Amino acid sequence: MATERRRDWLRYRSSGPGLDWAEAAFVRHRFSPHRHDTYAIGVTTRGVQAFTYRGAARASLVGDAFFLHPDELHDGGPGGEEGLGYRILYIDPALIGAALGGGPLPFVADPVARAREIAAAVDAVFPHPEDPREELREADAICALAAVLAKTAGCPAGPPVAPDPALKQVHDQLTDRCAEGISTSELEGLYGRDRFTLARQFRRIYGVSPSRFVTLRRLDRARRAIADGTPLAEVALAAGFADQAHLTRQFRAAYGTTPGRWRSLLRAA
Repeated sequence: MATERRRDWLRYRSSGPGLDWAEAAFVRHRFSPHRHDTYAIGVTTRGVQAFTYRGAARASLVGDAFFLHPDELHDGGPGGEEGLGYRILYIDPALIGAALGGGPLPFVADPVARAREIAAAVDAVFPHPEDPREELREADAICALAAVLAKTAGCPAGPPVAPDPALKQVHDQLTDRCAEGISTSELEGLYGRDRFTLARQFRRIYGVSPSRFVTLRRLDRARRAIADGTPLAEVALAAGFADQAHLTRQFRAAYGTTPGRWRSLLRAA
């Protein structure tokens, strides 16, 4: 652990078109002035992150969220002997605009903010490194992050939108095909709505995002199979999870315990 904290490292992953994420820790490394053509939104996880932005010196502390807008010159590096750590997303502005349903892009005046809601939204976009990529989850997470950005920037809320009649069909199809999965591209083709419109409207009507809805339907199937005595590895694959470890992570997140413990409790009754 001490060695990990004293060396410079970077993990970078392209998650999908217009969305990359990275996490890093630096003790000595500094970035010279540069620009991105994306939003760069992150959370400082260790030490002090010092950077120059819009002509002023800035500092982001542990737990702070930071916002770098497209084409804004900035540098960055450790602000103390401990170094720094951070998680960051690079998001195409077009994705943010689409997630908000059009209109001007949000502009956050203060590049550093202590806001738990923003940190949670950033974390939601980060996949677990062992989980498969899911377009549906990414679209939901970008929608949530865009909404938090708009709120932080003080953008006015849009007018009320009437429920989309296609949502009941989307709901039923996600239920029926939760184990095999359905891509956002397929949903867009079937219903003629973009993924962000579907995600916004679905949450408004059903109270959860489409990807969360699918996960919970998979877990419903998993619980029924566990109760029937099916081995956990078979349960995971039949319910639509990548493997037993994937099932365990999602099961614990939803129910606060593992599938194995759930099975033991059922048997003890």
